[in-house]
Amino acid sequence: MLFPRMSRSKRLKYIAAVVILLFIGAYARHRYLANKITVTGRLQDRSMSEASGIAASGINNEIFYVHNDSGDTSRFFVINDHGQLINTVYFKGDGSQYRGVNDCEDIAVGPGPETGKSYIYIGDIGDNFFVRPTIIIYRIQESKSLFDSNKKQVKATPIYLRYPDGPKDAETLMIDPLEKLLYIVTKRGDRVGVYTASLNFTPGDTTTLTKRATLTFGGIKPLKWITGGDISKDGEHILLKSYQEVYYWDRKEGESVWQSMQRKPYKPRYEEEKLGEGIGFSADGKGYYTVGEGVFAPIYYYKTP
Repeated sequence: MLFPRMSRSKRLKYIAAVVILLFIGAYARHRYLANKITVTGRLQDRSMSEASGIAASGINNEIFYVHNDSGDTSRFFVINDHGQLINTVYFKGDGSQYRGVNDCEDIAVGPGPETGKSYIYIGDIGDNFFVRPTIIIYRIQESKSLFDSNKKQVKATPIYLRYPDGPKDAETLMIDPLEKLLYIVTKRGDRVGVYTASLNFTPGDTTTLTKRATLTFGGIKPLKWITGGDISKDGEHILLKSYQEVYYWDRKEGESVWQSMQRKPYKPRYEEEKLGEGIGFSADGKGYYTVGEGVFAPIYYYKTP
């Protein structure tokens, strides 16, 4: 007989404790499986040693774009989810910069001026010393020719932006496909700003960003600084990341992205990376990828919460 010398009340307490432990174990296993980490590959070329952003193609579910941090030239890389380099693509950047760009920090894919077309947006938005009067987003139309290693040069249309409240350092560029807005989230400080600009712009003009919200994240500097983000292709899911955490929001009907981000985020499991800055949804939005800096850096895949 189980628990032969125990009173009935004690036996019930022990049984209740066992049931609770089993429930906790089952819940923990569910959480583990829901946040299971997969390494899909590694960046398989030394030229991608300072990856700072990753974005899924809008015309090919097996293609991704990555780019390097400051110090690189005006280019980006076409890869698959195994990290195999398919093509290196160059674009004409800012003529006042020796390398064509100053500090590219993030990349996104979304709609643009032509209905039914998909565009790549590369954010030259880094400003470590808070001195840049304007920042630049480069817009490049997607085409299948990008997947051909013979295609080495593309046309990029610059978008010039300025903050309404002075220069900021930022590493997060996102495209909202529903409201046709470009999003920038600043990096440093105890509070970060969320800014937007319309995707409908006149090439060559300078647009003043609109400040939408201020967000606060816990942690210690610099680990809590915001280093990347993405919005899913259907506009329903939102990600931000710091060096230490990933933050996720499920966008509610009728909400703007900046309104969603003012709610308390869910924090899924995250495998810390060496200077992990890049994060981007898969084309179907069912998962997302993260990548950090370093030669042959791993590419992590997580299921969307």
